[in-house]
Amino acid sequence: MAGYDTHDFDFDLRRRIAETLWTTSGWSTVALVPGTVCGVGACFSPPYAAPQASLSVVLETEGTRITDTGTSGMDGTKLLPSGGTWRLDGVERWGTYHRRHDGRLVSLQVRSELTPMHGQPGYALVVAVRNRSDRTLSLRLLPELSAGPVGTVPLGEWGWMPPEPSAMVAERLVHGRLETGLEPSEEAVFELAVLLDGSTPHASPAQLAAESRVAAGRRTAQVLARVPRLTAELPELDEYYRRSLASGLVCLWDNPSFATVPFPATSGIDGGALCAYAWDTGGYAPHTLSLMLGRGVVDVLEAMVQADLTDHYAIAPDGAGTGVAYAYSAWSLVMLAQAAACHDGITPELVARLHETEARLADRFLTVGELRDYGAQENLLEMRSTGWEHVVASPNAERASSLDSLAGLVDQFGVPLPVDALRAQAERVREAVRRELWDATAGWFKSRYPDGHTELAYSVQAFDVLRAGVCTPSMTKAMLAQLRDGAFLAEYGVSSVSAEDRTHYELGDLDWSGGGAYTGEAPQLALTLWEQGEPRLAWDVLRRVLWMGRHFAYFPQDHFCDRPAVQQRGRRTNVIAGLTGTEAVILGLAGLRPQVNGALNLEPPTWLPTALELRGLVYRGREIDLALSAERCEVSVDGRTIHSGELAPLQILGAPDK
Repeated sequence: MAGYDTHDFDFDLRRRIAETLWTTSGWSTVALVPGTVCGVGACFSPPYAAPQASLSVVLETEGTRITDTGTSGMDGTKLLPSGGTWRLDGVERWGTYHRRHDGRLVSLQVRSELTPMHGQPGYALVVAVRNRSDRTLSLRLLPELSAGPVGTVPLGEWGWMPPEPSAMVAERLVHGRLETGLEPSEEAVFELAVLLDGSTPHASPAQLAAESRVAAGRRTAQVLARVPRLTAELPELDEYYRRSLASGLVCLWDNPSFATVPFPATSGIDGGALCAYAWDTGGYAPHTLSLMLGRGVVDVLEAMVQADLTDHYAIAPDGAGTGVAYAYSAWSLVMLAQAAACHDGITPELVARLHETEARLADRFLTVGELRDYGAQENLLEMRSTGWEHVVASPNAERASSLDSLAGLVDQFGVPLPVDALRAQAERVREAVRRELWDATAGWFKSRYPDGHTELAYSVQAFDVLRAGVCTPSMTKAMLAQLRDGAFLAEYGVSSVSAEDRTHYELGDLDWSGGGAYTGEAPQLALTLWEQGEPRLAWDVLRRVLWMGRHFAYFPQDHFCDRPAVQQRGRRTNVIAGLTGTEAVILGLAGLRPQVNGALNLEPPTWLPTALELRGLVYRGREIDLALSAERCEVSVDGRTIHSGELAPLQILGAPDK
């Protein structure tokens, strides 16, 4: 059966690497307290914020207080966690208590279900306790709500860091019965809910939870209706693909007061980066996001174009610009627009506005001949050392790619702009990158500073220059030689800076300074290599991050590459660029290539590491099924087989009539 539902994304908590897990409904997001069976931590539901809130419970039976604090050691009477399941619509945790008191056994099985609410700010917690003792027990559940500051934060102020509330409100804890008697083998259920706005709920906590789960199922079905289901001989690839999709799903917000619905936050599940960066949104998985949002992608583009991205890197939930100018914003917007054009089409008016936006963003930075000086680290990769700054190959190369893409959109949608001039300018920029920034001796691109000195920083970002069509065959060969173990490659991924670059490589800033990478980088590099006709090297890159599919419910901002681990503090715990894994599978490993005229081509790799199927891809209203193996390719459209034979390039769908 094609398609996914919420339970296809269930995750065994015993596998997790992240210390703190969150669960979101797309309206409210809430944290689990590590090591507990029932503990709940911070909660955010814009505009409401409760960054220091917590809800804990104590079970009291026969004069014994059983705490649920998550502390280690043998002392005390503690509820012991024994597992659980993270789901798209909440988290179920299990625990046990089995001890003798005064010679008599008290044995309890505990199960909690935490559900972030949809449609109102807060969460529901349902706790079920089963008596495994051989006698009747009296039981009380004692909840304790520790609120900390709880209040509202204007939507325009939700930026990179989780916000602290300004206007205070009184949250409300509501619950059903808290005391009962339990016969042997009998189970008691306790219902609690916390509402950040202090309102009186319209239903019981269990009913609120059920309503939110229905909403989660509905939004999952809607968002994934056009996304193909993957089946692969390698189970680790299937796991990685699903967790990649989950990473995108937990970034989508449904609050109607946001600038778009859904609103694709860069992160947001921990309250931080609940804003939409152009780079994260459009620069990593534009086709997958277009499949998920449909024509809603145009709403995102419109919101970003309306914001002043010449001075900001993202839009806040209300559509206001936030942060400083990013050098990669223009290219990212054009990438997203090009993908939207492929899947659903865009208007000539939007193309014209994108052309104007690209020009304004380019003019935001100093012109140096055909190139741009993109400034210092705050406008680029935010490395902690001097290196990839000012006149750099990337994003100058991406600007050339943007101009070419704009020319294609202008041509396709009949916009009265000079197509030939755009393409000529793109080629001049490419030539300038080759002539001015390539160091033939080093086999790498150099950065040029305003005072004229140059520096070689072996950043993974240089591989994006390959996608822009800048590199000659000899340049490509030299760059690909750097993709080796001990340099850019490690056992568990890609290093953002080559480990052989002793000047710039460090271990404290994984995403762009070494020792690991931003989560979108490894799959994007793999996709680039598939596009360059290097399928074995592409797979060698992607296979190194497949472990993430087994150990994360959703992908974090970045991760180590020399060990299967993440930084537990100071990073965002989820990121929309996690969707890049899906993008790499659909466009790279499977070789599907959407076109701006609405056609769909298949350019399968010349070598495959595994047989795979993609079923239920909806493109331009047609349903595509694809099965690939080393010897054979089968393609069907709307249930009718159009190809069954050798693995070879194929046009699956032609361009629709205008």
